[in-house]
Amino acid sequence: MSSRALWQQPYVNIFKHMKIEEWKKVSKEGDVTTYMDKNLKCSVFRIRGSIPASNYILLPKTSSQSLCLTGRYLYLLFRPSPNKHFIVHLDIAVEEGQVIRVSFSNMFKEFKSTATWLQFPFLCGAAHGSVYENTACTAKQGLVGRAPPSTRWTCLTMDLHYVLSVYLNRTHSHLKSIKLCANMSVKNIITSDLLFDPGLSFSEFRQSGVMLSDCTAPMPREMCFPVPKGQRWHDLYDYIRFPSDGTKLPFDSIQKGSSSETKISAEKSPQREERHAVKISKPVQDRVSLIQQITTPKPARRTKQRSANQTKLVPELNYAHSGGSESPGSPGQRSQVDEQVTVVHSDDAGVHVYAHCEDDVYTHTTDSEEEITVINAASPRPVSLSSEQPVKKPQKLYPDPILKLNRIIGFGGATVRCAVWTSDEEEVVYPCHAVIVSMTVSSGQQRFFIGHTDKVSALALNSSSALLASAQMGANSLIRLWSYSRGVCQTIIPTHTHALNLLSFSQSGGVLCGVGKDSHNKTTVVLWNTRRVAEGSVVPVLAKAHTDVDIQTMRIAFFDETRMVSCGLGNIRLWRVRGGSLRSCPVNLGQYHNLEFTDLAFEQGHTQDRPVDERTLFVSSRSGHILEIDYVAVAIKNIRRLLPAQETHAHQREKQTFSTGAGIAVNSISVCDEFCVTGSEDGFMRLWPLDFSSVFLEAEHEGPVSLVCVSSDGSRVLAATATGNLGYLDVSSRGYRTLMRSHTASVLGFSVDCVRRRITTVSRDSTVRVWDMDTMQQLYDFVSDDDESPCSVAFHPSMPLFACGSSSGTVRVFDIQTSSLMAQHRQHCGSVECVIYSPDGQGLYSAGALGYLVLYNSSQHDHHVVRVLSNAVAWSVNCGPDTLAVSSDSRCLALVGPTEYIVTIMEAQSLNELLRVDVSILDVESTTLDSALNVCFSPTSLSHLLITTSANKILWIDTHTGQLLRQVCEVHKHPCVSLAVSEDGRYLLTAGQNSLKVWDYDMHLDVNSQVFIGHSEPIRQVRFTPDQKGVVTVGDALFFWDFLAPPQEAANCNRSPDIKVFPCKSDHSWAELNGAELSNESPRKALFQPSSPPVMNFLSSALKDSEGFLCDTTTELQLSPTTGHAHSPPPKHASFLRVTEWVKDEDTPTLSANQSKIEKIQDTAVRPDCYKHFTPRFKTSVLDRNTVAPPPGQAGLSLKAVIGYNGNGRNNMVWNPDTGLFVYTCGCVVVVEDLHTGSQKQWFGHTEEISTLAITHDAQMVASASGGGASHSSLICIWNASDGSCTNRLSYHKEAVQSLTFSRDDMYLLSVGYFSEPVVALWSTRSFELLCTVQISVPLHDASFCPFSADELTLVGSSAVVFTRIQTEDNSTELQVQKVSLPDAVGEAEMTSVCYSTRRILYTGTNSGHVCVWDCNTQRCFVTWEADAGEIGVLVCRENKLVTGSNTKKLRLWSVASVQSLSNANNKSSRTQDDGRAQVQLEQELLLDGTVVSAAFDDVMDMGIVGTTAGTLWYINWADSTSIRLISGHKSKVNGVVCSPDEQHFATCGQDGSVRVWALQSHELLVQFQVLNQSCECVCWSPPRGVYEPTGRVCVAGGYSDGTVRIFSLESAEMELKLQPQPVSVCALQYSHYGHVLLSGGRDGLITVSSPVTGVTVRTIRDHKGAPITTVQCTSKQYKEFGLEGNELWLAVSADRRVSIWAADWMKDKCELLDWLTFPAPNSPKDALALPPSLAAFSPSERGTVVYTGYAVEKEIIFYCLYKKQVLRTISLADWALCLGLCSTGRLIAVGSNQRVLKLIHSSSGRFQDFTCHSDSVHMCSFSWSGSQLFTAAHNELFLWTVHGL
Repeated sequence: MSSRALWQQPYVNIFKHMKIEEWKKVSKEGDVTTYMDKNLKCSVFRIRGSIPASNYILLPKTSSQSLCLTGRYLYLLFRPSPNKHFIVHLDIAVEEGQVIRVSFSNMFKEFKSTATWLQFPFLCGAAHGSVYENTACTAKQGLVGRAPPSTRWTCLTMDLHYVLSVYLNRTHSHLKSIKLCANMSVKNIITSDLLFDPGLSFSEFRQSGVMLSDCTAPMPREMCFPVPKGQRWHDLYDYIRFPSDGTKLPFDSIQKGSSSETKISAEKSPQREERHAVKISKPVQDRVSLIQQITTPKPARRTKQRSANQTKLVPELNYAHSGGSESPGSPGQRSQVDEQVTVVHSDDAGVHVYAHCEDDVYTHTTDSEEEITVINAASPRPVSLSSEQPVKKPQKLYPDPILKLNRIIGFGGATVRCAVWTSDEEEVVYPCHAVIVSMTVSSGQQRFFIGHTDKVSALALNSSSALLASAQMGANSLIRLWSYSRGVCQTIIPTHTHALNLLSFSQSGGVLCGVGKDSHNKTTVVLWNTRRVAEGSVVPVLAKAHTDVDIQTMRIAFFDETRMVSCGLGNIRLWRVRGGSLRSCPVNLGQYHNLEFTDLAFEQGHTQDRPVDERTLFVSSRSGHILEIDYVAVAIKNIRRLLPAQETHAHQREKQTFSTGAGIAVNSISVCDEFCVTGSEDGFMRLWPLDFSSVFLEAEHEGPVSLVCVSSDGSRVLAATATGNLGYLDVSSRGYRTLMRSHTASVLGFSVDCVRRRITTVSRDSTVRVWDMDTMQQLYDFVSDDDESPCSVAFHPSMPLFACGSSSGTVRVFDIQTSSLMAQHRQHCGSVECVIYSPDGQGLYSAGALGYLVLYNSSQHDHHVVRVLSNAVAWSVNCGPDTLAVSSDSRCLALVGPTEYIVTIMEAQSLNELLRVDVSILDVESTTLDSALNVCFSPTSLSHLLITTSANKILWIDTHTGQLLRQVCEVHKHPCVSLAVSEDGRYLLTAGQNSLKVWDYDMHLDVNSQVFIGHSEPIRQVRFTPDQKGVVTVGDALFFWDFLAPPQEAANCNRSPDIKVFPCKSDHSWAELNGAELSNESPRKALFQPSSPPVMNFLSSALKDSEGFLCDTTTELQLSPTTGHAHSPPPKHASFLRVTEWVKDEDTPTLSANQSKIEKIQDTAVRPDCYKHFTPRFKTSVLDRNTVAPPPGQAGLSLKAVIGYNGNGRNNMVWNPDTGLFVYTCGCVVVVEDLHTGSQKQWFGHTEEISTLAITHDAQMVASASGGGASHSSLICIWNASDGSCTNRLSYHKEAVQSLTFSRDDMYLLSVGYFSEPVVALWSTRSFELLCTVQISVPLHDASFCPFSADELTLVGSSAVVFTRIQTEDNSTELQVQKVSLPDAVGEAEMTSVCYSTRRILYTGTNSGHVCVWDCNTQRCFVTWEADAGEIGVLVCRENKLVTGSNTKKLRLWSVASVQSLSNANNKSSRTQDDGRAQVQLEQELLLDGTVVSAAFDDVMDMGIVGTTAGTLWYINWADSTSIRLISGHKSKVNGVVCSPDEQHFATCGQDGSVRVWALQSHELLVQFQVLNQSCECVCWSPPRGVYEPTGRVCVAGGYSDGTVRIFSLESAEMELKLQPQPVSVCALQYSHYGHVLLSGGRDGLITVSSPVTGVTVRTIRDHKGAPITTVQCTSKQYKEFGLEGNELWLAVSADRRVSIWAADWMKDKCELLDWLTFPAPNSPKDALALPPSLAAFSPSERGTVVYTGYAVEKEIIFYCLYKKQVLRTISLADWALCLGLCSTGRLIAVGSNQRVLKLIHSSSGRFQDFTCHSDSVHMCSFSWSGSQLFTAAHNELFLWTVHGL
C-alpha cells in the first residue's frame, strides 16, 4: 500500500476531511443550506433549486485540485428530494492517465457510455408499503423519473474499481472530485477499501463478537443511521450496492437490489437470529436453570434509545434473548448479569449458552447515551446443549434504568488542583472523586463522565474543548480519553504507573503529556499521540522518560507541541522530544535551587516581530518567589517575591514584591494577555499586572487557594480551594460566584427536610451543612469544636429544626432559621451513632455506641428527656444511620440490640419492649452466627420489618409474631450498610460498598434488581426524596438521582391474574378471561411519564361458535353476546329520540323531526361531572355598551400583541399544517399568529369569553363562539381566514356554545349548546341560515363529522353516544338521531370526546379514562380500554395513531392498528385465532403543565400543537420526543405588570405565585420564578442607575402574600435575596429612585424601608397603619426643592384615601413628610370590597403635581400641586377607575374600569378614546419608560399596546 494511502485507512470521512462547514476547501453554489433532520437526528446539507447545474456542492473547491482518495468503495449517504430530480458527478482518475466522469441521476432514462463519461439512471426507492414501491416491483425498469413523494434515506455503495474495469476497461487510481447537484439532502460521503454492513453497527459488532469475512466491517459510527429498538435498519432505510445484486438489469441502472439486505449481513450475531422453540431434556433443563442463575449474555444493543412502547400482548413462550440490560441516559448503571440466559437454535439442534461472569464485563453509560465496555481477557465461550422445551422470557424490573444521575454536590477527591474552562467559557470541568462533572456556570446544570473505578487524580481539556483526558489514582492507574461534546469515552490508555497526577494537552490536542510514579517510585514522563483518537485507533506512545527530579507541574508549550516545561522541588526543566526520545535541560537557579516550585505559566501576548518561542515563563514557589524565565536563553530574567500585606494608614493594604521576610506561599499561577493571577496559601486570589507592581484585585477564600485558571479571553478567573470550594471571579464586574462547595471528608449521613426541600449532611470533616436540594447551594455550615465531631443528623419532619449527635455523646437541636442552639443533652457516654425523629414529630430518639437509647419529647421547645435505657442498643462504632427505625404510624421503634444478634421492637412513645427477634438462629444450616446491621419499616405494610444482616441477606420479619416472612440472599458482595423502602411499598433501595441497588419490593420478578455505580467510597446512606421522585445517596459526595418508576396507579395495572377461559354455552353467553402478567418494558425518559398498560375490553358482535377465544392481552377481556343474523333484536340500551325512520334492519318506533314530541329534559339542569364541558369564568364586570370606537386611522392605541392563551376554553385552538394557519383565543379576542415570525393579527368581534373554535378543511374559514347571558344570546362569528374580516354573525344558543365543527365538505356548521339547553343547531355555510335544531335529553360535550360522509356525525354526552344523520328532502333539512348507551364495561360515565378514524371506526373518551371503539356501521362498541387515570377530554386519530389528552396532564400516543383490524374481522362475521392477538401500544407519553383542552396534529401524527389549562400552547414532535412552549400565559389573575428601564423586558406577577420575565420584542417567556402556595401581589424592576448595583445587574423584586419580598437576578436566573419586611401580605413594592432602598407597603398599612443588598430593615413608617397600602411610587427631586433636603420624592397611598408625600436622602438616612392629603368621600357601602382602589402617581409632564383617583363624591381624576398646595383641575370619569397609568410623553393617562373599558385620556384637554378589547375588568395598566408601549391586564388577559397619542 502506498504511503499516501496509509492515512486513508480504514476510511475517510470526506466532509470532515475537507472541513466542509468552513467552506474553504469546498465550494457551494445556489441554494445550499443545513437543517436538522428529524429521522437522522443530526444536521445535514440540503441542496435545492430548479436547475441542478446552478445549485451544487463541489469537492474540492477548484478543478485544479484533487481529493486523491484511493478507497475502492464510495459511500454516499443521501436522500433524494420528493418529486424532484437530482444528479451526482464523480471525477475519477485512472492509472492510464485519464479522468473519467461517472454520473448518476433520476433524470437519465437510459444508460449511456463514452470513452470518458458513464451515465447511469438512478431509480429512487419509495417508502415501504406505498403504491410507488408496489409499482416499482412490477415495472420492468422500475420507476424512472422524479423521486416519489415518500423517499427514504439511502446508503449508496459504489464499487469504483469494478465500474471502471467492467465498463471502460480502466484501472482505478483515485477519486479526484465530487459534485452534488440539486435536489437532495446529504449527510456524508465516505471512501474506504472495506465493505461496510449497514445493518450492523460497530458497537453491536464489538459486543456480539461476530466473525465477518475479509474486507468487510461493521458500519462506523459516523455512517450509522439511528434505528429505534425493535426495528430493523432495512425497514427504515434503503441500501443500494452498485453494481447491483438485484434482478432488474443490474448493469444498466442504479437501484435497490432484491438481496441487498442479506448479501452482506450473512453472518449475524446469535442474538439477532429468529427465535426457535426447542425441546430440552430434563438433565439439560437443570443445567440451563443453574447457568441462568449465575450467568447472562451481554445484550447486543441496536439503538441508543429504548422504545417507549407499552404493548398489551402476551409474548410467545419461545426461549430468546431478553433484551438490553441497560438504557441510555443513566450514568453509572451496572449491568445485571446474574439472572439471565440466552438460548438460540444451532445447527446441531442444540442450545448455545453465552455465559459472562459479572466481573468480566461491565458497562458504564453516560448522558450522551454511548456506552464504554471494559472486557477482561477471558472471552465468552458457547456451550452446546440439547433442548426439549422452551423457557419463558425473564421478567425484569422496569423501567430500565430506573435511576438516572441528576446532580452531584462535591468537588475534588484525589486532587483539588484540577478544574478547567471550556473554550466557550460557559462550562467548568472538574473531578468529583470517581466522576468528572461538567457544569454550566449560568444554570448550574451538570453532566457526567462516568467510567473510572477509582478517584480521578488528573484531567486536561484541549483548547477546542473537543478532547478530555482524565487519569485515576491507584495501582491500576489508567487514562480515559473522552469526546467532550458527546460525553463518550473513546479509548482507554493503560499507563503502567502506580500514581498518575499530572496531565497536559498540546494546543492542538494532538499530544498528551502525563506525569506519574512507576513501581520504583521514580518519576515517569510519558507522551502519547492523540491525533487519531476520534477514529478509534490505538493511542501510541511518542516518548517516555524516567527521572529522579520532583515534578509538581508540567505543561506542553502552546506554541510547539514537542516542547514541555516542568517545575518541582529545587528544579525548573525544559523538555523536548527529538528522534523519539524525551530529553530535558535544567534552568540554572543559582541561589534559588532549594525553592519548592509549585506552578508555571507562559506569557500569552505576542507580536509578529518576535520569534514564536521568545516568551517569558512565570514560575511560582512555596516561598513567594515569582521567577521570570527567558525560554529561549534558558535563564532567569527577573525574580520577585510576594510578601504579606502591611497595614498602613486608613487601613489600606499594600503588597511588597521583594524583601527578605517570609513570603506568601503561591500554590498556583495563571497568565493572560493583560494580567497575572496567583492563588496562595493565605486564601487570597490576587490579580497583578504583568510587572507585579501592585495588586489591583483580590478575593479572599475560606481556605488555601489550590488552583487559579484564567479564561481564554481574560474575563473570568476560576479558583479552587483546599477546602473543597470552586468558584469564579468576573473581572469586569468584580463579582464572585461560588459554583460548588463540598465536604472535605467522607459524608457519614444525611436527612431531608420534607417541607422546604433542604438536606442536612454530617461529615468526617467535623461539619454539619445544610443544602438547598434544587440549587445545590450551601445554606448553612455548622462547625464543631476540636474535641468532638458530629456523627449523625436528623431533620424534624415539619419544623425547620435538626438534631445532631456528636462523638462526645451530646445531642444538640438547632433552629435553622435563627442559626441558634435550641436544646442540648448529654445522656450518652460514647458517640451518638444515630438520631431519628418519629414521623409525627412528637419524639426524638438517639442511639449511642456504648448501648444507650434515649427518648426526647420533640413536641416541646427544649426537647426534654423522657426516658434513658442502657444496654438497649448493640455496642458498635460507625454502625450507620439505620440502627434505629420508626414505623410510619409513629407507634413502633425497631433497633439492633441489645446484642448484634438481636432486633428489638418497642413502643415508640414509652420504649416498652414488645418483641425480640434473634436473627442468628433463623438460618439453621449456616455455620456462622448471623448478626443484624440495619432495620427499616415498610411504610405501607406496617407489619413488615426489614433487617439486613452480616451474611448479605435481607430478612422480612412480622412485627407482631416475629415470624420470618421472606429472605433474599446475596444482596451485595459486601454487607448492606443502608436500606430504604418507597412510600408506596413497591421499591426497595440497598447500598453495599460502592454500589446501589433498586429492588422490586415483592420480589416477584425473574430479575428483581438493578445496580448503579458512581461512588468511589462506600455508600453510607440511601433514601428516597419526600416526593418519591428522587433518590439521595451519600458517601464520598452527595448524589441526587432521578427515580424514573411510574406512579403507583400506573403500576397497579401491570399485574393481572392468570388467564381463565370460560366456554360459551350459547350464542348469547359471555366469555371472560384475564390476561397474563406482562412487565412494562418502557424506560422513563426526560419528558415522558410512562404509565401502566391499559385495561382493554373487547366486545365482539360476530361470534358464531360456542367457544370462547384466547386473546393475547394482559388485561381483562369481555366478549359480548353474538348477533347471529340481521334480524336480531336491538340491545336494551339503545333508544331513539327522533321521528324520522332511519333504522336499517331493526323495528324501532320513530317520530318526525318536525313534530314536537321530544324527550323531556329535567326542570333543573345539573352541570355534568366533567371538565370538558365549558364553564365561563365567573365575572362581576358588565360591559359598557355606550362606548364609541375611535375613528379609523385616528386611534391613540393599537393592539400590538396578546400575551397568553385562554386555558379555560375548550378546543379553542386550531392549526392547519398545510397552510400554516394557527389560531387561538385569549379572552374575547381571536389571535392569528405566524409560527415562523411570531407576528400576530387580532380579530375583534366578541365581547364575551370565547369558548371554542372550528376551522374548515380548506382552511379558508374560521368559526368562533362566545357565551351569552341574561340580556343577550351567544354569538358565533364567521371569519375569512385570508383577510380576517368577520363575514357573518350567528346567534341562536342562549348560553355558552360547547362545540363547533364543520362537515367534511364544509357545507354545514354544527353548534352544540350548554348543558342547561342541550340543543344542537345545524347551519348552512353558504347562506349561514339555521337549517334545523334538535334537543337532546342529556347534556352534550363534543361533536364530530364523519370524514367519509358529509351527512353523518356523532354527538357525545352524559352516558350516551348519539349517532346523527343529516336528511335533506326538497327544501327541508332535519337531523335524525339515535342515542346509544355506553357498554356495561364502562358503566355510567360522561362521554367527553369523540373522533373518527380513517376507517369507519369511531373513538370516544370518558371521564373515567376509558376509550371506547365503535363500529359506525353497526353502531356498537366492540373494544374498550382504560387509557388514562383521569378524564379524557381530547382525542385525535390519524390512520393507526391515536392521541389522548386528559386532566392528569398527560398526552399519550397510542398505536391502534390491531383494533382497526379487529373491526374488519367483526364486519366479516368471523374471527380467527390471530384476531385475538389485537393489541394497543402506548408508544409515547408527555406530562404537560395542565389539563389538555385542545389539540391539532398533522396527517401523519408526527407533530402538533396542544393547549392546556395552564394557559400554555405546546409544540409536540412525536418523532423527536420533544415538546416546546409556543405560547405562555398566566392561568390565574395577573397582579402586576411593569416594563424594564431599558425596555428590553417586562415582568408580570400573578396569584399563582409566579414572577415571569418576558422579552418585549418577541413576547416570549424568558424565565419564571415560582413560589408555591403563595400569591405574588406586586412586582418592580431595579432602577437603571442603581448605586447598590455597580455592576449594572438587572433585578426584579416581587412582594408576596406571606409578607416576604424576593429579589431575583436576571443574569443568573436565581433568587438573590429573600426579605421579610411585612408580617402580612405585601401590597405595594418599589425601589427608591436611585436604588438605595426598597419600599414595601403591607395590607396592615405599614411601610417598610429595606436594604436590597443586605435585607436589613432601615425604617418602618406607621402613618398609614390600619388601611392597606395600594400604591408606592418614587421620583427624583432637586435637593432643596420644596424646602426639604433630599434628592428624591416618594408617595404612598392607602385604601382609606390618604396620600403621603415624602422627601428622602437614603444615603444620609433622611426621610421627611412633605405633604399629607386626605380626599373626602361619602359613606362607604356595606360591601367594602366593591369600593374602587385609591390610586396616585407623580405626573411625569407636570413637575410637582400628584394625580389621584379613588372613591369620592364624584368619579374623577384629581390633579394636586405640591407647590401651591391646592387642586389644579379634575377630569370626570364615566366609571370608577380600577387602575391608573401615566405616560412620560404626550400628557397621556390610561384608566381601566369595571365596565371592561380602557380609557386613554389627554391630561390637559380631557380628550379621550375608549377601547373595549378585554372580556373582564381592566384592573392593571402600565406604560413603558419611554411611553411608547402600554400594558393592560384583565384577570389573566395581558395585552401589549403601541401608543400613538391623542
